[in-house]
Amino acid sequence: MAYEQLATDILANVGGSDNIRSVVHCTTRLRFKLKDEKKAQTDTLKNMDGVVTVVQSGGQYQVVIGNQVADVYDALLKIGNIAGEGIVPDDDDQQPKMSLLDRFIDLISGIFAPTLGVLAATGMIKGLVALFVAVGWLTTKSGTYQILFALGDSFFYFFPIMLGYSASKKFKVNPFLGMVIGAALIYPSIVGLVPSTLAQSGAKPLYTLFAGTLFESPIYTTFLGIPVIMMSYASSVIPIIVAVWFTSKVEPFFKKVLPEVIRTFLVPFCTALVVVPVTFLVIGPLSTWLGDLLGAGSNALYQFSPVVTGAVLGGLWQVLVIFGLHWGIVPLAILNISTLGYDTILTLVFAASFAQIGSVLAITLRTKNKKLKGLGWSSFISGIFGVTEPAIYGITLPRKKPFVFSCIGGAVGGILLGLFGTRGYLVGGLGVFGLPNFINPKTGLDMTVYGAIIASAVAFVVALLLTLFFGISKADQVATVETPTTTPETTPSTATPAAKVTPEIITSPLNGTVQPLSALKDPVFSSAVMGKGVAIIPSDGQLFAPVAGTVSLVFPTGHAIGINSEHGAEILMHIGMDTVQLEGKPFTVHVKQGQAVLPGDLLLTFDIEAIQAAGYEIATPVIITNSNLYDAVDPLITSGRVTTNDKLLNLK
Repeated sequence: MAYEQLATDILANVGGSDNIRSVVHCTTRLRFKLKDEKKAQTDTLKNMDGVVTVVQSGGQYQVVIGNQVADVYDALLKIGNIAGEGIVPDDDDQQPKMSLLDRFIDLISGIFAPTLGVLAATGMIKGLVALFVAVGWLTTKSGTYQILFALGDSFFYFFPIMLGYSASKKFKVNPFLGMVIGAALIYPSIVGLVPSTLAQSGAKPLYTLFAGTLFESPIYTTFLGIPVIMMSYASSVIPIIVAVWFTSKVEPFFKKVLPEVIRTFLVPFCTALVVVPVTFLVIGPLSTWLGDLLGAGSNALYQFSPVVTGAVLGGLWQVLVIFGLHWGIVPLAILNISTLGYDTILTLVFAASFAQIGSVLAITLRTKNKKLKGLGWSSFISGIFGVTEPAIYGITLPRKKPFVFSCIGGAVGGILLGLFGTRGYLVGGLGVFGLPNFINPKTGLDMTVYGAIIASAVAFVVALLLTLFFGISKADQVATVETPTTTPETTPSTATPAAKVTPEIITSPLNGTVQPLSALKDPVFSSAVMGKGVAIIPSDGQLFAPVAGTVSLVFPTGHAIGINSEHGAEILMHIGMDTVQLEGKPFTVHVKQGQAVLPGDLLLTFDIEAIQAAGYEIATPVIITNSNLYDAVDPLITSGRVTTNDKLLNLK
């Protein structure tokens, strides 16, 4: 009955069955696709007993339940009269209608989000190389520099190929066809036809189009007698996206008219023969000119008043992130770097993350709430490296004033960045890892870098002091006595005492490399809201029992297993992030729910290469889901290599 009541309340607060397109569940979450997320009562859901939090990400409305999610899911299907894994009414089989802005944000985030991790990583390498040259540790003629620079610059230089793949996934066309189009744009012989390159070699154009106008274009080559306006497409953004969109219109046509027996090779053959020439003749030049205009427009806004622009962007950046509107600015920064060689717009928000952790530190220092203090320190550490979601959603935003003060700090930082004329020269890391982004390739360490450091420090201090003196509630300053949280198995009126636990040592269930939970991208795990522990990046595909106990949970897709130890610890081991989407293909389970196990017993095997090839992370959280019953859950290994014989967690 408790599960049914919780399911009933959740169903009502997501807008009822009529608002559900589909619903599935993973180890801890109900994953809804709603027709209209505005109908969902998010605040009500977050405050419900039995609901940990709500996460809106990747087009899904995720209600985090915990270990009882499967039972809640079954009750939800029954109460909502939802068949199988979801519901798609016969009278509404189309995608939900979205506003133009929502569609734009969905499109941009869907195309750029998959690339940003590697783009930032390679940008960090390029930034470090620039730093080493600036301080005299490397010379631009050394082999070390050449190799590291190639590594750092490769992703951004070949960006059209990467976007060709991600845009193809978004527009639902053959992803390899999108990559071929991107590769054609930066093929070496094509790059050699760029007017600036030919002019340096002394070559003379056949003739010039649009002479005397903004679009004056010397013509050096033709296609079937048609003049080709050659552009430099290395690191470009708009041409490949428009070209892949055009492909999404051409490819279905050939799939429709060509016989099925020859579609495999003739559809991409015909599509490429149409799309690539049209891209070089029309799409490429027009979209490049559009990009130039957008870059000039953003630069004009900055030149008009860098102080005002910095205050607005710096102050509102975290608000834009919450609503996903920052995706409209991120591509513009990438576009500016590819066309202008630097960016001034996204640079102005650099100090905002430091303002956020300033507010978090103030709360962490003043609070006497043990749980809040622990969450505060983990959020502060992750925020130093630019990961502020745990800080925003877990600490500052729910308390309102600290969030406002962090926005004020971000605005002050943006003003200083504008005054110092700070520019970003690459897309690299976040937080402290982002400082090399501002190293000028020509002048090295100059006021651009020092300005970023000063602005970040001031933003941090402003938010810290404002929150310290005006933003901490009396409730957060008083130590609270935590009581066991009720679960769907016990209503508040019939709650039973929490199970007794005794201290024990948990050994590592995996061979691999240890990292803190805060390093994970998933805010539910990284903020330790599901329980304390560590994450392990496995080096082989075997998961072993870390204790003697009973298998309490075997997820149907095999990507997660839970064990209740003989001493009362509830241990959850979740292979990778969002790997429920793989539907069990890379996983083989060797135990059953309810089975007794001993330390070292093989629980499951998994294919690391298959998981990574599908685009998922393999970092595996090992967490104690009943951490609140212990005085401390201390990692005995916080970094470096670990084997299944090593002691991993000390439960006191």
